[in-house]
Amino acid sequence: MKLNEHNKAEFPPAHTAEHLLNQTMIRMFGCERSRNAHIERKKSKINYNLPECPSAEQIAEIEKTINDIIAADLPVTFEFVTRDNIPAGVSLDKLPEDASETLRIVRIGDYDICACIGTHVNSTKEIGNFRITSTSYGDGSFRIVFKVAE
Repeated sequence: MKLNEHNKAEFPPAHTAEHLLNQTMIRMFGCERSRNAHIERKKSKINYNLPECPSAEQIAEIEKTINDIIAADLPVTFEFVTRDNIPAGVSLDKLPEDASETLRIVRIGDYDICACIGTHVNSTKEIGNFRITSTSYGDGSFRIVFKVAE
C-alpha cells in the first residue's frame, strides 16, 4: 500500500480541532470545509466562504458545540480505502492531483469523516479546551482564529 507522504509536522490537538470546526461550520451554515487553514500550536486560523458574517451568538455557539464534542470524548479512528471504496459523505475535491490510490479516512465518532493524512489525537478529550480568540469578515470570507489549551 502506497500512501502520500505528509509534508508538515502538525500539532495533533489543533489539527483534530480543525476537523471538528469544519464539520460544525458545515452543519451550522451549510458551507464547505475550509480550503485554507494555518494550524499551529500557538494559534490557528481558518477561513470559510459565507454570504454574511455570523452573529456573536452564532460564534459563541460554534465554540460551545466544539467544546461539547471534545467533552463527549469521541474516538478518532482511521481506515484505509481505495478510491473506488470511499465511504458516503467523504469529498475528494481537496485532494492534491498526485494523491495516492489508497486513502486514509479519518472518523471522529459519528460527527466527522474525511480523507486526511495529518496527525490526530486518539480521542476528542485529548484536544483540551477550544477557544475562538478572534474573527473577521470581508468579501465573503469569514476567518476564525482559535487556540486549544491542553
